[in-house]
Amino acid sequence: MHRLAVELDGTAADTLRQNLGAPVVVGDVANPDVWNPADFAGVSLFAGGVPCPPFSAAGKQLGTSDERDLFAWAIEQIPVIQPKAVLLENVRGLAAPRFAAYRQRILDRLEEFDFIGEWKLLHASDFGVPQLRPRFVLVALPAADMPYFRWPEPDVKNRVTVGDSLYELMASNGWKHANAWREMANDIGPTLVGGSKKHGGADLGPTRAKQAWAKLGVDGRGVADDVPRADAPAPSVVMPRLTIEMAARIQGWTDEDKYVFSGRKTSQYRQIGNAFPPPVAKAIGERIAAALRHDGEPRADFAGITQLHDPVYRALARSERPLSLEELVEAYNEGSEAAVQQRLAALKRDFELTVVLEDGEERYSLGEFKGFTGQSGHWRHEVVAKFASRVS
Repeated sequence: MHRLAVELDGTAADTLRQNLGAPVVVGDVANPDVWNPADFAGVSLFAGGVPCPPFSAAGKQLGTSDERDLFAWAIEQIPVIQPKAVLLENVRGLAAPRFAAYRQRILDRLEEFDFIGEWKLLHASDFGVPQLRPRFVLVALPAADMPYFRWPEPDVKNRVTVGDSLYELMASNGWKHANAWREMANDIGPTLVGGSKKHGGADLGPTRAKQAWAKLGVDGRGVADDVPRADAPAPSVVMPRLTIEMAARIQGWTDEDKYVFSGRKTSQYRQIGNAFPPPVAKAIGERIAAALRHDGEPRADFAGITQLHDPVYRALARSERPLSLEELVEAYNEGSEAAVQQRLAALKRDFELTVVLEDGEERYSLGEFKGFTGQSGHWRHEVVAKFASRVS
């Protein structure tokens, strides 16, 4: 049972109210006037899909320089809420080398809270969802429970194609070419792109995504109001567009879910396209519940669960003195000075980095994290207040 959901968009909040049967508040999740995390201390699961644009390869990957970055803020709520488990998801871009230091900082902060976190790239198509949709997922549990957590195994033998998933809907008005379309759509679809208030509307994504949908016999330039008529042309002549119901199927909802979306077509599609596929969430949730029950034996590979994402960041963060390039190369243990310089350049985008000259040698010292963690004087507050209608 949900204790509370926090949603920035009012229409999406209406959707949650209709389907969750739980309190939903509308507003910036990081605004203390919207909700008080301390009021929900001890919940079983603290979960969220924090905004993706700061890490998306389709954007500029601004990280901490994007006002929508709330990942670090979410981590800081853990000692306040003291949940039994944490589940946060984002786009594959967060797994890029550009954000290695960002990820390392999150794991280190979790360790300070006596939690252990693990990242995993999951593909929705491995869990009965007819689209690729890679998502980079963080699961964190207290140190006593994390050894019992195991990621859900992909069910590659039972992959569902777009054609099989949508055939019944495509044929529901008697379209005589539904079988031919099903054969064209005999594959996994690309990731649905929901867009944002800044960019994107009710279409299936950028040019490359539309081209991929076209190979499956789907016109990605918009969303249809209804399924094809009985006399609609063959898909080789005029490709059908997805309806809202079809988009929901592609995201993993089924008729049995009886899930209802509020708002107009564009809003409904955006909610669907930005969602975390329910079958993937269910699979992870079941494994989290099993870990909290301590089902099975502890993981044999538990010693390696806290993988090191950025040795350069780790060395700087744990050093009480500035480090030379030679010392950082040794810490990195992967070769050249050029490789370390690349790591330093990426790190500098999200952290203050000081360079000092000692005995004619440059030395590096790690300063403050630039991201928003709840600071009252952070620049994010002014931007969100000024452009509230465009933040999503």
